[in-house]
Amino acid sequence: MIYEYIIQNYGNGDPIFLNELPGTSRDYLRQEMKKLVDTGKLERLYNGVYYLPYKTILGTRGRISIDRFIEKKYLKVGGYVTGLQLTNAYGFTTQNPSCYEICTNEATTKQRKQTIDGNTIIVYKPVTAITEKNKNVLQFLDLMLVIDKYSEVSGPEFLTRLRKYVELCRVDFSIVKELLPLYPSQVYRNIYEGGLMGELV
Repeated sequence: MIYEYIIQNYGNGDPIFLNELPGTSRDYLRQEMKKLVDTGKLERLYNGVYYLPYKTILGTRGRISIDRFIEKKYLKVGGYVTGLQLTNAYGFTTQNPSCYEICTNEATTKQRKQTIDGNTIIVYKPVTAITEKNKNVLQFLDLMLVIDKYSEVSGPEFLTRLRKYVELCRVDFSIVKELLPLYPSQVYRNIYEGGLMGELV
């Protein structure tokens, strides 16, 4: 029965978390999942996380989608992408990140590194709880923390891209003012050098 539910609700590469499956007994569910893994109907990523085995168009063994795993495990519960991946996503750098950097409410320590299916994920604890209201602001402040380290653009082009980012992500500067004291002084300096002081006044 649980296998039919999985087939109907999950696609190739989708992460399947034990705690999201229906059933009143967790122990019974674990036993059923173990049977499905033992018979080859499921693959186990690690305890509590599974995916359906499949073949790619090249005939090779399909893997779990790391992007979908990160989305479900860290971003949906209150989280966002940070670090080099963030600066790359918005065109401040062409450097490709060698790992995923995520700031999430799921984090229990300041910083933790883990390897999932050959991918390195660094998980950071946020300076304050991430909510729908402050998520974009916290991501913006994180960007301001590393922008001088990673950005390959400068001058008018940098200012244009930064303003475009602020508009696209709908950064609320009234919340920026509230959260700014939680960050190092270089964030304030980078906001000033980014030509955004007017928004803070």
